[in-house]
Amino acid sequence: MRFAILAGVLMMSINGAEAGVLSAVERGDIVALDRAIQAGNQVDQRNAKGQTPLLVAVWRDDLAAARRLIAAGADVNAKDAIQDSPYLVAGAHGRVEILRLILANGADLHSTNRFGGTALIPAAEKGHPEAVDMLIAAGVDVDHVNNLGWTALLEAVILTDGGPTAERIIRSLLAAGADPSIRDFDGRTAIDHARARGFDRIAAMLAGR
Repeated sequence: MRFAILAGVLMMSINGAEAGVLSAVERGDIVALDRAIQAGNQVDQRNAKGQTPLLVAVWRDDLAAARRLIAAGADVNAKDAIQDSPYLVAGAHGRVEILRLILANGADLHSTNRFGGTALIPAAEKGHPEAVDMLIAAGVDVDHVNNLGWTALLEAVILTDGGPTAERIIRSLLAAGADPSIRDFDGRTAIDHARARGFDRIAAMLAGR
């Protein structure tokens, strides 16, 4: 009986300590995170959404926590219940300093989100030129087509305002060899969409003028 009680207390202590890694990140408590990691606790446990502590840190744009978790061996490609991972979210949302760490620590450049897109596609659509450049340099396929039939180039035209940031991203994609002649599921190219939306400067870029 006594042994069972002691075993139960020990198990509660272990589980609580491991949960402490996640809760420390959620609270932004770096001191508690350091203690939990130094105690040898797991760094890839999940919350109710299937998110690991590193994914939570990426959403919070918490570079300090991300650095510690990655150094402790956190999985940069671990996906949650909706197929987001630290790598995919860092790229898509322009968390460039965290993305730099992730790219240096085993990012799966072929990994795709729930829309079948690489990290590059939403990075282009959401207007994060630095992330776009980093992902291109890392070797992400610039012509990957997602489940909607769109490449990064198509999304940079279809889902942006066509302003200076979109132009910069499109310029980077073209310089990296992105193919402006790829057609979406409706048979329209990026040039077709640019002209339809009145993005004359972008249409000229895509046409090579």
